[in-house]
Amino acid sequence: MRISRRRWLIAAAFVGTLVCVGTYTVSAALRYAAAPARIDVRATPITAFDNRDPSQVRFGSLEFRGGLELTSADAAFGGISAIHIEPDGSHFLAITDNGSWLRGRIVYRDGKPDGVADTEVAPILGADGKPLAGRGWFDVESLTELGGHFYIGIERVEQILRFDIRRGGLLAHGEPIAVPADFKTFVFNKSLECLTAAPANSAIAGNLIVIAEQSLDAAGNHRSFLLKDGAAQRFSVTRSDDFDVTDCTILSPSDLLLVERRYSPARGVAMRIRRIPLAAIKEGSLVDGKVLIEADLAYQIDNMEGIAVHRNAAGETVVTLVSDDNFSVIQRNLLLQFVLVGE
Repeated sequence: MRISRRRWLIAAAFVGTLVCVGTYTVSAALRYAAAPARIDVRATPITAFDNRDPSQVRFGSLEFRGGLELTSADAAFGGISAIHIEPDGSHFLAITDNGSWLRGRIVYRDGKPDGVADTEVAPILGADGKPLAGRGWFDVESLTELGGHFYIGIERVEQILRFDIRRGGLLAHGEPIAVPADFKTFVFNKSLECLTAAPANSAIAGNLIVIAEQSLDAAGNHRSFLLKDGAAQRFSVTRSDDFDVTDCTILSPSDLLLVERRYSPARGVAMRIRRIPLAAIKEGSLVDGKVLIEADLAYQIDNMEGIAVHRNAAGETVVTLVSDDNFSVIQRNLLLQFVLVGE
């Protein structure tokens, strides 16, 4: 089925927005939580992933379970760039580009996401207790948990901060951790999109895994790092078909999942997920992996930037994706869930 002229116009406008403003706009600088607050978030269910064939549920190695389009009248809501989902599959912690925490609970009906509840926002605070946004530390892009602490990656200043959320709540202060000096050589605003923690049963346990969005090595591949106790090991992830890394997570027990985005005026917008074996990651290695799913604007996607994995009560592996609307009227905040099949 041919994509309509209207859809191509929307795609062109979307691409134009991404190319012109990236993941940040001046107006977004004012849209962060000034203080902790409960907010109302409206969730509109998405029942089909394929816009052309609503009956289709299998896409590559994933089966579409359901999704939500999220909106709110609160100015701080939007720009969701990463998400962490607790083992119960319901409670989540997310971050926004412009320096807000977003916490809440996914509500399910018949195993499908049906809404969100108990939603609250708060400013992400630095070591001095002041909001990151107040010092211009925007483009908070990545989030992970390691050893009971949460870590975030901030692109514009190439910093990683550690938070004791379990003890201090959303007003915990972020302490910068040691990062390699070569972080300062990253391409501006094209770096700390992927941040995750190696699992305890892996050969690289205790390491943070960092993969740059579009800061490439001499061979044109994604510059990547293992960080532990102030030390760094370097490796690369193969870049292919003009896709750039936008987030990552661990698929227990032995794999890394990358979510990637491609956009260009000629080819439009697309996203894909790659599965990379953790055993391949070591100092000096070049790693690649199988594509689990690839989709363009013929499907229910947007600027897909966050990924998380959990197991549900039925023992299924659920992959959750979220999108960053860049606080733009032509983009959407989506939450999509798939079940991994075809192992």
